[in-house]
Amino acid sequence: EANRLLTKRRSATLCVPFEKRPLCLHWKHLPQPLAEALFRDLVKGLPDYSVMSAGLGAFSGQPASKHSVALAKERGLDLTKHRSQAVTVGVVDKATHIFALSRSHLAALLDDYPEAEDKIYLLSEFTSDDQMRGKDVNDPFGGDLDDYREMQEHLDKLLPSIHAFIEQTWKP
Repeated sequence: EANRLLTKRRSATLCVPFEKRPLCLHWKHLPQPLAEALFRDLVKGLPDYSVMSAGLGAFSGQPASKHSVALAKERGLDLTKHRSQAVTVGVVDKATHIFALSRSHLAALLDDYPEAEDKIYLLSEFTSDDQMRGKDVNDPFGGDLDDYREMQEHLDKLLPSIHAFIEQTWKP
């Protein structure tokens, strides 16, 4: 579930909302709040980033999964107040970058929002790791804590590369 927002900031979807740099993360189910929290933590010292998540087919107002909450807590991050939101035209219009965690979600975003093609990417597209580049981040929805931990390990490897991409390419 991913969303992003605009203004002078950079954004990414994972999904980023409001303000300077909106950033959005997209996932169909509820693991994406962890990706949002991890990226938000990665850019926390940078005032011109705004990060959010939203999803295609997401039901707005749903809490983060218990496993996402637990893993975030291990990192000192709090997802207990997180609520899901659906991707909307407004979210897409305002985001500077939108990152899908799987190729199927990338295709769905491009089908639904072809006018935003220049700002929608696959999360693994920018990694220097040949084994991970172009691959989906597996959705652990319905899985156990170990499945979510594996997803978190992949995100830990991929999120710095999208941060570097945004830093290198974003123009206010």
